[in-house]
Amino acid sequence: MDDEGGTVIDGRKARGLRRRAEIIEATLAVVQRDGAAGVTHRTVAKQAGIPTSLSTYYFATLDDLLVAALSSVADTYTARIRDIIDHHHDKLRGLADLIVESVGPGREQALAERELSTLASRRPALRPTARLWRESIAELAATLTDDPVAISTLVAVSDGLCTALLIDNAPADVEHVHAVLNQALGLRVRRELTGAS
Repeated sequence: MDDEGGTVIDGRKARGLRRRAEIIEATLAVVQRDGAAGVTHRTVAKQAGIPTSLSTYYFATLDDLLVAALSSVADTYTARIRDIIDHHHDKLRGLADLIVESVGPGREQALAERELSTLASRRPALRPTARLWRESIAELAATLTDDPVAISTLVAVSDGLCTALLIDNAPADVEHVHAVLNQALGLRVRRELTGAS
């Protein structure tokens, strides 16, 4: 401990951050098991193995808890899309990889994100966070075209592909998803990909 007691404060802060993360993980586990409608302070506390009062201490309202859970997933996707924008030569290939990954190792996280994003239509507090995926895809699309309709199309198609893959209504194949994403942006991108004039 230093003279000001900073070590104790830092230790308490670290424990608080860990506890907060555990509660968020428990929330996502409840969403994955029971859907977003199953999330209450009581069900989350039971999942985390803590008293309900501790859940409400860290997240005063249910909206606070749901926003934190959705943010944890949205932040992961936003970071991945930022990496694609900054480091991938074929940005649509990177996006196709990410979308297909959502039905593989990332399935549970993708399901939770879909559940919570759908809930945003009824809970306004979730809407800004729920929009992050779509805004990130729009940002990626804007690096490939300045056509606002094409950008909106890529956002809608990406959203639809994620849902279709999660309900097994489209092949979980990177080549297929990549082709659909290229089609969404129109002839200009297809010409660039094929090398045609």
